[in-house]
Amino acid sequence: MPRKRPFYYHQTRDIRISVRPSFLAGQSRPSLGHFVFAYSIRIENVGNHRVQLLTRLWRIHDSIGLGEDHEVRGDGVVGQQPVLEPGGVHEYQSYCILKSLMEGHYEFVSDDGSRFLAHVPRFHLDAGAEADRP
Repeated sequence: MPRKRPFYYHQTRDIRISVRPSFLAGQSRPSLGHFVFAYSIRIENVGNHRVQLLTRLWRIHDSIGLGEDHEVRGDGVVGQQPVLEPGGVHEYQSYCILKSLMEGHYEFVSDDGSRFLAHVPRFHLDAGAEADRP
């Protein structure tokens, strides 16, 4: 029976963020310490005001490699700074190699000009039993 993929969720103000990571066994080489993970992000505006995602900050911890922590900052997500109308949704997928957990936030601006951070829940990248398969 396939292992159920974990699901992580957090809501800040009127922004609901869901994350679903998955191990990419076909692109990984566990015997060489090479683990590849994809993660799907869903950002929902559950409020009554239009918002735009401006920037992102990721905190990434690599417990398998050198145990290093990294921060990644940038504009938007995957080259976009989406505008979310009330009830609007933005979804995207990305990937990383050889990490164990991630968390962060997105900076938004509301249609009234106010800025706020929406937190991405900490999520774990765990290959589990799939990494033991030949």
